[in-house]
Amino acid sequence: MSKKLISVLISSLLLVSLAGCGPKNTSSDKGNNQEGGAKTYKVAYIARAQADSFAAWLANGVKEEAKKYPNMKVDIFDGQANDDTENSLIENAITNKYDLVIVQPNNGEAQRPYVEKVVKAGMFAITTNARISGIEGASSVDAKPYEQAGVNARAALTQIPQNAKVVVLNGPSGNFHAEERRKSWQAEFFAKRPDVKIVGEQIANWNKDEAMKYMEDWAQSNDKIDAVISMNDNMAAGALEAVKDNAKFSNMFVYGVDGTAEALMLIKEGKMTSTCMQNAYELSELLLSSSNKLLTGAEKQINTDIGNPLITKENVNQYIDILKKAGAIK
Repeated sequence: MSKKLISVLISSLLLVSLAGCGPKNTSSDKGNNQEGGAKTYKVAYIARAQADSFAAWLANGVKEEAKKYPNMKVDIFDGQANDDTENSLIENAITNKYDLVIVQPNNGEAQRPYVEKVVKAGMFAITTNARISGIEGASSVDAKPYEQAGVNARAALTQIPQNAKVVVLNGPSGNFHAEERRKSWQAEFFAKRPDVKIVGEQIANWNKDEAMKYMEDWAQSNDKIDAVISMNDNMAAGALEAVKDNAKFSNMFVYGVDGTAEALMLIKEGKMTSTCMQNAYELSELLLSSSNKLLTGAEKQINTDIGNPLITKENVNQYIDILKKAGAIK
């Protein structure tokens, strides 16, 4: 790696040190000793992008959950939605001899060879949101993206009117969650509703601003849009923002995935139809408990998923209460 690239990485990464109650690690040896002989394990959490609302929620969840594990020192890094940056951070974690590396991929296939390097270096690896399948020796903590979209798509079968015009906002190309959710909408909705016409479909990379721009274009070229089918809440919120002052689009059905605080409030206000809760706190709990089990030898490999409840106006208050208790909604 060039000196220039190293300096860029050092200046660009977001590092949050979450040391436990013991002193700082001063040795690169695995399982450094705390006072009294207890081990402190070094864990690197490499987030997809802190600018992504769900990725930020998950990173903050990991930060808080790590406080429960004094035997682990967790460092959080920002991949900035950039494959080169994220891959370099993974390589940096190997160089710095972390005991375990958690990777939230930007593009699973782009990160696959680097996660394989982690395993080959003798370190534990966990992929999350979305998992990278088929890496021998690696673990995963994730959700079921096909079903996350499926709970929305099956509800939409009877909600979206006949001969409707809809737009579709997709996540990044090659991303497991993005592709599985779009596959689910195709099988669970579009294959069963051939009367529905897609008048616009674009990759908005989970990004609210990109979704706003696409929706602005679609609103100008279509007198009517009956539904926004989005693969995450962030893009759904962007689409709604783009037409918030346009009465022609005030009665659209809008679907997302994640259960972010913003989405829950939009559902409560009647502006968004439904989302599937991808609970970042539940993911965080599983990530840290799984890390602890791997590092202490309780488990050799772990692959597990969280649930996927549908959130609508009828049950949104219970999920708002969950986020209020967690401090995500004031």
